Amino acid sequence: MKNSPSELKVSVEVSAETTALVYPASSSPLATLILGHGAGAGQRSAFMVSMSRALAALGIDVVTFNFLYTEQQRRIPDRAPVLEACYRSVIEAVRREVESARARLFIGGKSMGGRIATQVAAADRDLPVAGLILLGYPLHPPGRPDQRRDRHLPSVGRPMLFVQGSRDGFGTPAELSPVLAPLDQKATLHVVDGGDHSFKLSRNDPAKQAAVLDDVERTVVEWIQQVSSMTSPSRVKP
Repeated sequence: MKNSPSELKVSVEVSAETTALVYPASSSPLATLILGHGAGAGQRSAFMVSMSRALAALGIDVVTFNFLYTEQQRRIPDRAPVLEACYRSVIEAVRREVESARARLFIGGKSMGGRIATQVAAADRDLPVAGLILLGYPLHPPGRPDQRRDRHLPSVGRPMLFVQGSRDGFGTPAELSPVLAPLDQKATLHVVDGGDHSFKLSRNDPAKQAAVLDDVERTVVEWIQQVSSMTSPSRVKP
């Protein structure tokens, strides 16, 4: 199977383990990108698999993983400290096992996975992460714009790419723009015109939908290339 991933077991706690999937780049990798999944679907969801394969085909080593609650087949996400601990464990394992991650590592994810990545980065400015990619950032729960999840973003301290659908119920680009404005050059917003929280268009048009996702994938890779050209590779041993 094209871009077939290999499994990587990650120890999270003394008695807990989760599974990561490594999608190797089709050519010499520019960087490694770790993507965490959203709250309602694991790393084997259609969105996560298709995005990972596409980015790998464009020259990025991609690693996805299950948060512990998903790995243990529980429906309700763990509290933030547990989710963050899982993400940190994956970062440590990936830096040990994936060569390109020791040179240049990006983190992020879909919805909740991206939010947890920003919280992990904000809590540790020394973490060797070149930048973050947020696919449908959950600025607030649907219908609750007063419950914003943005207080930590100024502390991230790395370049961030926000890819947001114009119809995203978790935060439209219009809602997100004033949040990102004070971050100056650290935040880039790419708007998916007509896209929802998963970048799906309102009309069922396979050709247009494929073009939308292709644009998102190329935007992510071009942004990684741009950030990589401005930063030196990390040579810190895992």
